[in-house]
Amino acid sequence: MTTSRNSPAGLTTATKADRITIPKTPVTTPALSAGLLIAILLVAANLRVTLTGVGTLLPAIEHDTGLTASAGGVLSTLPLFVFAVTSPFVGRTSHRVGSTRLLVAALAVLAAGTVIRSLPSLVCLFAGTVILSVAIAVGNVLLPTVIRTHVPGSRVHTVSALYVTAMGMVAALSSGISVPLAEALPGTWRSALAWGVVVAVAALAVWLPRLRGSQPDGGVRSRGTHARTPWRSWLAWQVSFFMGLQSLAFYTAVAWLPSILSQQGMTTTAAGWMLFYYQLVALVTSMLLPLITRGRHDQRFAAAAGSAIVAAGFALLLLFPALALAACTLLGLGAGACLVLALSFQSQRATGPSETTALAGMAQSIGYLVAAAGPLLLGILHDTTGSWTGALLLLTALSLVMAAAGYGAGRDRHVRTRPDPETD
Repeated sequence: MTTSRNSPAGLTTATKADRITIPKTPVTTPALSAGLLIAILLVAANLRVTLTGVGTLLPAIEHDTGLTASAGGVLSTLPLFVFAVTSPFVGRTSHRVGSTRLLVAALAVLAAGTVIRSLPSLVCLFAGTVILSVAIAVGNVLLPTVIRTHVPGSRVHTVSALYVTAMGMVAALSSGISVPLAEALPGTWRSALAWGVVVAVAALAVWLPRLRGSQPDGGVRSRGTHARTPWRSWLAWQVSFFMGLQSLAFYTAVAWLPSILSQQGMTTTAAGWMLFYYQLVALVTSMLLPLITRGRHDQRFAAAAGSAIVAAGFALLLLFPALALAACTLLGLGAGACLVLALSFQSQRATGPSETTALAGMAQSIGYLVAAAGPLLLGILHDTTGSWTGALLLLTALSLVMAAAGYGAGRDRHVRTRPDPETD
């Protein structure tokens, strides 16, 4: 069910199954404080820091543990599948214990999982990866809820862009320092895998004092109910598809862009720097987007344009390999814009904190499932055909589908979810 801010007299458009009135208690959102912003950014810093260094350390991990290349690929893809499985359950848990309490628990679990992953055991390597991935999935879903609850509506888009920027900067830092740390520290790659615990503990220290006075999310809605996952809302599906397809484009580029460029004649070193350049452009774009879209509730054209730029980047890479720098520039511009918008929609298209959690859980469950399958399936397509032509054609087509989903998700409307009786 969707509602438009511009609808006269609050008229709504809905399917018959969704015609339901949900009594809501007005919520006054306080002004954004510097302390809250720092707390949000510290959570964002933890959402990729323990994951991005694995790829650079993978050759050393495979050499020391005897893992095959396929098993190493599973280690890299495992977090995305865990995200997809965990995300739908975060809403109900948050309703029972409260977003702040659950977020603090997730940060503690993240720190523990990071340490477990670095222990000298192959079982611990995979078990720790699963544990920390569950914690990150909770943070992924709850952060839009925290923003929706505590950040004024006019600042949601800006704060979302800031947390995407923080997430990207720390992720890039992790990628860059993991190998030097492995060479400098006594525990080699295991110590390099463990350094992210510092970021988790820092976030935990900032969020622990916020436990005082925290309440279950059920207090925001009518007693005994929480928002159901909006499976019947077409707007929610558009938000989810947009999240999934932009994730697929990003993770596919991270996984295969160096290989594509190398096969087109670029040196391995140059291809690695091109991947860095792509992420740098995406990072800069995520910082600048709020300035371009400031004050605009309707973001249909921004989402469609960002997706079309991604499609143009993949097409240019296919048709004119010599213009790889221009192609990576386009890919970075589109990726940075689409990521900020995909995360912003999870807050902006919901009517309250509980609804935000439900929508974010749905969008991220579908999104990360698509993201995990993308690089794997495209790798199989390359192995079958012996070239990247088919994969690049498919990526271009999927980016155009993303433009259609983004156009729908960018509408100035709200997803309304049904109340669901709480079960003990």
